[in-house]
Amino acid sequence: MTGIVVVSGNPRPSSRTSALAVAVGAAIAARLGSPEPTVIEVGTLGAGLLTPGDEATKAAVAALTEAHLLVIATPTYKGSYTGVLKVLLDQLSAQALAGKLAVPVVTAGVAPQAAGAEALLRQLLVELGAIAVRPGLPVVEADLGESEAIAQKYAAALDW
Repeated sequence: MTGIVVVSGNPRPSSRTSALAVAVGAAIAARLGSPEPTVIEVGTLGAGLLTPGDEATKAAVAALTEAHLLVIATPTYKGSYTGVLKVLLDQLSAQALAGKLAVPVVTAGVAPQAAGAEALLRQLLVELGAIAVRPGLPVVEADLGESEAIAQKYAAALDW
């Protein structure tokens, strides 16, 4: 297993959602004494997500299935997770994430929207066999300037 893998489901690489996800992954890694997480920016996979045999997409899928802990992050689009994240996760076989811890991280304009989308992402991760960490991390966009502090506080409060 490769340790911790952070997945940013934002179509735009290096987004604020991605920065939050990376901060959460790093804070959890520090708490567990693990190496820095591997980061997958789904937006960089582009058309390869839809191209059978695409090497970058195959590598992303392999990283997901080999990790022991996943931080899966997405902004809220139309009340749920992004389509590019769904396309990546659709490439996993049934129960491909069985037994893996998964931290759902969701950003949105308002708290109820973030919480609702976090519940949907949690449901998807559980469908794939992951053990979704409770609570997940819904964050409103206005607070994203404090991503490092939010990540540190979240990681410190996790009760494994």
